[in-house]
Amino acid sequence: MDNQKIARINELYHKSKAEGLTEDECKEQQLLRREYVDSFKRNLRGQLDQISIQEADGSITNLGEKFGIKEGN
Repeated sequence: MDNQKIARINELYHKSKAEGLTEDECKEQQLLRREYVDSFKRNLRGQLDQISIQEADGSITNLGEKFGIKEGN
C-alpha cells in the first residue's frame, strides 16, 4: 500500500471526526481500510514464513514450510 492511500485513510478519519463523511466517502474509507489490513496481513505472513527454529535436538524447522505458504493465503 502506498503512502498516498495511507494519507487518504488518515484524511478521511480526521474529516469523519470533524464534520462527518458522505456515503461515498464512507465506502471509500471502508475499502481503503480493508486494503490496508489485507496488505498488513500479507506482509506479516511473508515475514513469519521466513522464520526457522532450531529444535532441542539440533534440527532446524522452517515454519514457512511447516505451517505457512498455503494456497489462498
